[in-house]
Amino acid sequence: MTDSPITTQSSHAAQKHASWQHAESRGVETDVLRRARERSTELGVRPVSEGTASLLTVLAAASGASAAVEVGTGAGVSGLALMAGLSASAVLTTLDPNGDAQRAAREAFGEARLPTQRTRMITGLSRTVLPRLSAGSYELVVLDGDPGSLAFDVAQARRMLRPGGLLVVVDSLHGDRVPRPAVRDAVTVAHRTVDKALREDEAWVSSVVPTGTGVLLAVRR
Repeated sequence: MTDSPITTQSSHAAQKHASWQHAESRGVETDVLRRARERSTELGVRPVSEGTASLLTVLAAASGASAAVEVGTGAGVSGLALMAGLSASAVLTTLDPNGDAQRAAREAFGEARLPTQRTRMITGLSRTVLPRLSAGSYELVVLDGDPGSLAFDVAQARRMLRPGGLLVVVDSLHGDRVPRPAVRDAVTVAHRTVDKALREDEAWVSSVVPTGTGVLLAVRR
């Protein structure tokens, strides 16, 4: 007796979920990173998942970046993950409009004993801050800020990145909503629009990985 299509689909879905859980749980986080997650919860700030943090560390290491930009500091979870992969001389510029969150991130960076000159923290909106950052001066840009500014932030990333630079968009599948055409809330549409634009733009080579709530990767040609 063969499995019915419904049973087979259910089995495949269970296997995919098990694989996702394995990928999310395989990383080992430091006490400093765990405390940063706790501060995120206290502040009501959503941190990146464990799997996404691990991926950010790998991407930062692979990029060889000497200068990186992060939109969405939060309480420092993603910043710690990036700094764990960046070289000892690399500088991370990280911005967020939430001053309380940035103070928590500064505390986390201090606990990790990161030299203050390696973390340039700016309190402000991406629409205000990013245009002031130098063009063609960064090898890595990570976007995890206001979805309403996502298209603007991507355009700025294109300006700021050097050729061969890497763009990372966190939460790109928005909790599995992006692949479902019937879902039309503003955040989902923003991520769907950016994904389509990067896919069709010859200036970028892009892909999506399902880690966490989705991570969109794009390299500037």
